[in-house]
Amino acid sequence: MVAREAGVSAATVSRYLNGTAKVSDDKRKAIEDVIERLNFKPNVLAQNLKTGSSRTIGVLTQSLVSGYFTDAMSGIEDALKNTGYAPLIVSGHWHADEEAERIELLIARRVDGLVILTGRLTDRQIVDFSQRVPIMAFGRSLDAPRAFGFCQDHYKAACEAVDYLVLQGHRHIAFIAGPADHDDARARLAGYRDTLKRHKIKFEPRLVVAGDFHESGGLQAIEQLLESGQRFTALFAANDLSAYGARLGLYRRNIRVPDDISIIGFDDLHSSTSTTPPLTTVRQPLFEVGRCLGQGILKMIAHEPFEVDVPPLALVVRESVRRVN
Repeated sequence: MVAREAGVSAATVSRYLNGTAKVSDDKRKAIEDVIERLNFKPNVLAQNLKTGSSRTIGVLTQSLVSGYFTDAMSGIEDALKNTGYAPLIVSGHWHADEEAERIELLIARRVDGLVILTGRLTDRQIVDFSQRVPIMAFGRSLDAPRAFGFCQDHYKAACEAVDYLVLQGHRHIAFIAGPADHDDARARLAGYRDTLKRHKIKFEPRLVVAGDFHESGGLQAIEQLLESGQRFTALFAANDLSAYGARLGLYRRNIRVPDDISIIGFDDLHSSTSTTPPLTTVRQPLFEVGRCLGQGILKMIAHEPFEVDVPPLALVVRESVRRVN
């Protein structure tokens, strides 16, 4: 119908819609005028069957409700905007078996590429999956023919956070750690320990308490620290959610932040600007990370070169830390 109304062949309309070949300006304008007048919408399913492309990008996240992951997914969505591609999002819930099952599901849906936001899969598993579909991954360093992954320097950012506390006069600094099997959590703990050593501050193991990156874990950790009787004037939490839980525990004991205890978090979730007081934290540019992942996977699909250009992690100073003498 479009071809007939525009006075061109159906093949010309097909080439225009699929972008597979250049169409002359006069034919392009005629086709566009008819499409607008008829409000024509291409049959996407038919196009997919013909081209072998689903025009979808599979996204494996770990949580659909965490602000950490939603920021990254928003960046991916922004990168796909106006490209003809749409994201298909699934969650692995930090279980390697579930992540692998979800990736198999996405591949069965014939996604054109995959984006993986952290998780428990090994590099070997990701490279194996990339034999079937190109993959961009965040939270790991990976460079294979059809799989690329990048991460940010959590060790350096943790050092910067502890440096700031020390420069504010704090010498007794507690730490709520993340899961022991999480690479980023291990890097943040190492940054904490090494920075204390660099400032000639004795590392006190009893000032380090395990957390789980959730508010409940932060609440339990601060209770454990307070019950231990260990002296500390500042607390570095391995992520913002742990800091929120710790802040609640301090509030329940009438311990003031930052007057009695200073707190630094990690991630800079949106809600960290609205805590009482607003939280000093390390900002992860997660929206920009998502955009980079989305742009990268499109380049991989098109067999084009790409570069990873994401802002570094940076300390954001707010009102949850005070200087001590």
